[in-house]
Amino acid sequence: MEFRKFEDTYVVRLDRGEEIIASLTELCAKEHIALGSVQAIGAADKAVIGLYDVEKKFYHKTELEGPMEITSLLGNITEKDGEVYLHLHINLCDEQMMIHGGHLNECRISATCEMIVHTLPGKVGRIHDTKVTGLNLFAF
Repeated sequence: MEFRKFEDTYVVRLDRGEEIIASLTELCAKEHIALGSVQAIGAADKAVIGLYDVEKKFYHKTELEGPMEITSLLGNITEKDGEVYLHLHINLCDEQMMIHGGHLNECRISATCEMIVHTLPGKVGRIHDTKVTGLNLFAF
């Protein structure tokens, strides 16, 4: 991973074999990023994405392998229990030009990933909603 900082924005490049969640978590810890937004494009060869079932409070996971374009990655950076908390969604295009999208659990880069991280002042935490959704919601 390489990056440059321009005021409150980071321009980040991930290379072949790097994993998005691990790399972004490392960047946030190293640069003390507690709040921000993320967008990216690139290429991947392995991913695990999820679809949340609100009624069952469970993520249905799908594993994808093979050449894929990251056509869109969007999300946010917050904190939970004093640690970096990433909430990312991704769209991936496979060799048949089919789009697979959902909550990002894992994604390995096959060529490169070009990412923009916009930081915000302050902090927003997370609180686990046990009653309704089962999700970790923004806590202000």
